[in-house]
Amino acid sequence: MHVHPLITDNATLANLCARLANAPFVCVDTEFMRESTYWPELCLIQIADTEEAAAIDPKAPGLDLSPLLDLLVDNEEVLKVFHAGGQDLEIIYNLTGKTPHPLFDTQVAAMALGQGEQIGYSNLVDSWLGIQIDKGARFTDWSRRPLDQRQVDYAIGDVTHLSKIFPRMLERLKKTGRGAWLDQEMERLADPANYANDPELAWKRVRISGRKPDVLGRLKAIARWREMEARAKDLPRGRIVKDETLADLAGHPPKKQPDLARVRGLSATWAANDIGKRLMTAIAEAQPMSASEMPPRDDRKPGLGKEGALVADLLKLLLKIRARDIDVAPRLLARGEELEALAAGQREGLAILTGWRYDQFGHDALDLVEGRLGFAVQGGRLKMTRTEGNAV
Repeated sequence: MHVHPLITDNATLANLCARLANAPFVCVDTEFMRESTYWPELCLIQIADTEEAAAIDPKAPGLDLSPLLDLLVDNEEVLKVFHAGGQDLEIIYNLTGKTPHPLFDTQVAAMALGQGEQIGYSNLVDSWLGIQIDKGARFTDWSRRPLDQRQVDYAIGDVTHLSKIFPRMLERLKKTGRGAWLDQEMERLADPANYANDPELAWKRVRISGRKPDVLGRLKAIARWREMEARAKDLPRGRIVKDETLADLAGHPPKKQPDLARVRGLSATWAANDIGKRLMTAIAEAQPMSASEMPPRDDRKPGLGKEGALVADLLKLLLKIRARDIDVAPRLLARGEELEALAAGQREGLAILTGWRYDQFGHDALDLVEGRLGFAVQGGRLKMTRTEGNAV
């Protein structure tokens, strides 16, 4: 494989992207910093097919990333391969308003091949290629310039290794017949809605007890305010106000701005400065949350009950057994909230009751809930049994 020197000029980048536009797939990774900013700071982009690889410096003066971004989000003929690509996709979405498509994530694919729910990149490389990655540059400051060759080599390795792993992984998925299992997961990952950071929905990230409409309405208003302040200052939202303080303000709102001096987690200066004034305005203008926006109740409380919770626990045991038997990560088959919904009586809108998930697990889960399936120990191994006594 030909590895290019660090790309910092438009002509080299455009020529690279023109060639890669004819590749069946490209492997992509990014290096970024986000500890002290609201928006992730893109510091390096790595890309490779089976023939060539390069690192691109987005901080190079005058560099136009358009050919690369067009390749990633507008070229439907080239498959884009990532590993645990959520944050990479977020960065690309922030730059373009789109996400790469079609998409393949090797961490998700590894779930279908029995490699756990969140295999790290270094473990993936070790398991497929027998290579131990030198992690010395892992925690480097990617924003500093110039980058040294060790940093660039480390970064490019993320895509050169992936370009060898992906074809092998794809071949194994074909042999096991599990490639189709991943289509829905990959489409879900590629959905731009996952990466749209809507200030109106920022309150959903904050944990708060209780369901009073006035409290949740205040939480929505001040979470939106915090989001806008963080964006304007390009600071992490926690640097403006931490979640626990936000929840406290929603539940126990100060009556006057000077009262902010007594709120734990806020600077005493907020009692008289402009940011404190804007916070008080957000609190004063908050409206009770409408019934249509209210979050659903926790099924474990009134809906699921103690008996239902026990059934949900049995379903989780069944999930572990089934995942073990077919050698996949349990989370690929079902999520905990789905099992609780099934135990509470829900039958509509559950992924485990459709498609391949129904065939591999949902059918048995439904039989367990409805009394047609039980557990038995046979030869020291926990197995599922039909009520008629026929082992599954």
